[in-house]
Amino acid sequence: MIKIKRAYDPPANTDGTRILVERLWPRGIKKEALKLDDWLKDAAPSTELRKWFSHDPAKWPEFQRRYRAELDEHPDAWQPLVEAAKTGKVTLLFSSHDAEHNNVVALKAYLEERSDLKK
Repeated sequence: MIKIKRAYDPPANTDGTRILVERLWPRGIKKEALKLDDWLKDAAPSTELRKWFSHDPAKWPEFQRRYRAELDEHPDAWQPLVEAAKTGKVTLLFSSHDAEHNNVVALKAYLEERSDLKK
């Protein structure tokens, strides 16, 4: 099972394995303060795509299309997430203020479409 959560929200016992999926470290959080099991920078959108999207909801459909294309080209970047989710709960952490239009929302949908991880 894959869940999503803001990196700024407190950890919970129900989170399971907590994985940050961002190119940049979340602002204002000390590395030792974020309860984290892994940081998969390469599963996050490219710097160019992140800058182009700039969290603009109007660009959301095109962002998803472009991000999926990047993910298609680099299955080695996201495969560890699938493997972790097969053995237990995984929470993908993001730093965006927008909980509906961000990379982990798109990534979760992408992973669920390619595996039996839906729940």
